[in-house]
Amino acid sequence: MQIRISWPAGLLTATLDDTPTSKALAAALPISASATTWGEEVYFDTGVSVAPEDDAQQVVEPGTVAFWTEGDALALPYGPTPISRGGESRLASPCNVLGSFDGDPRLLATVRDGDPIRVELV
Repeated sequence: MQIRISWPAGLLTATLDDTPTSKALAAALPISASATTWGEEVYFDTGVSVAPEDDAQQVVEPGTVAFWTEGDALALPYGPTPISRGGESRLASPCNVLGSFDGDPRLLATVRDGDPIRVELV
């Protein structure tokens, strides 16, 4: 399944794997939220509440689409966060991995705190 994430300065598409969390997210789409940045990560509330999956990860590749279960939020890292060691993308806590961006995740650097962000199925 593919989703489109858009904000005032750009948009990216992502391909999601077939997981319980990605199905729950898809059922709630479209959603609109206010973006928050944390180092080189963008996250925002989805209104979806799910449990951590068995393969939840805290360190992921830049461009991973992750779901932060503690915040009911999508977590979109494109580089290091304030708790990263070296150049890794370390999330605040283990997150459910949903998939990855189809394009250059560095485009997320154009998202500003408070930007309106929209997620919809493609």
